[in-house]
Amino acid sequence: MKNFFTLTLCFLTLSLTAQETGCTYSIANNYSSTAIVDDGTCVFGGVNVFDYDNDGNIAINDFIAMLSYFGDTDSDSDGVFDSEDDCLDLEACNYSANPSEPCVYFIDALGICGGNCLSDINDDGFCDEFNSCGDLVAHEGYNYSTVLIGEQCWFSENCRYLPSVSPSSEGSETNNYYYVYGYEGTDVEVAKLQSNYETYGVLYNWPAVNSGGICPSGWHVPSDGEWTQLVDFLGGESVAGVAMKSTSGWNEYNGSSGGTNSSGFTGLPGGIYSIGLFHSNGAYGYFWTGSLNGYITGGNGSWWTSWSRRLGWSGSDAFRNFSFNDSGFSARCIQD
Repeated sequence: MKNFFTLTLCFLTLSLTAQETGCTYSIANNYSSTAIVDDGTCVFGGVNVFDYDNDGNIAINDFIAMLSYFGDTDSDSDGVFDSEDDCLDLEACNYSANPSEPCVYFIDALGICGGNCLSDINDDGFCDEFNSCGDLVAHEGYNYSTVLIGEQCWFSENCRYLPSVSPSSEGSETNNYYYVYGYEGTDVEVAKLQSNYETYGVLYNWPAVNSGGICPSGWHVPSDGEWTQLVDFLGGESVAGVAMKSTSGWNEYNGSSGGTNSSGFTGLPGGIYSIGLFHSNGAYGYFWTGSLNGYITGGNGSWWTSWSRRLGWSGSDAFRNFSFNDSGFSARCIQD
């Protein structure tokens, strides 16, 4: 029995001595690559005992190295301990953020991690959605010119958004309809090749102009009140048309529009769609507002109506009126 206990004690002693002890921390001066059990003898630093990584500087990396030796780690090497780090994924564009923040993977058009810029088509370093007034604004593959009039920023050309196109034989006061003046087909790409599309843009019924998509982010179809603000700034309804009308493009009757375009609005006579017909191109420009007028009843029926503005070839006014919602008018956008 005595011999048995002696043999057991020898076996245990050999087992313990087989697990070599020493310093197991890799950046220590006396690190032992063969040590299995750390014995607490690690020595760090060279001239300065606090220079854990021996680079000659005492910095955050030294502090992290010291603390990680006692249990915490910094697996992504971003200067934030894993216990306090909200993002450890090296694939995230903000994994190294300090203070830490949840992982973000989206880099916007300006190269900003987690930014909200969707496009910078002209590569000017400014987000198209938030450009200064006067800059081009990109939307649906087209760059719109803009102009500052008073305190408002406007498109200085008609909207061209065209998700579908219909002939003049179709219309509605409740469903979305889009027209290109004079085009009687349904092919969007062919419609975009028409000279009237290039010059005057698209005619929209009121549901379409208010259904979204026409204006880019940060812009909207102006309300009746915003149109009134524009007209008042330019002298009032009776004279504002002169400053708003383009000096060219008014070709019907071979007459002059009398427009100076001193405002930069560049109002164009895109004509209208009404009751199954296109008419008045070159003579009148009608523009929708985003404001509903209401339901009116007449001798021949009842209709929904909304507020609009009209520029005419022979007048100086910017006429305000309500129009039937199934009419096809031009549209502009104003900055939020």
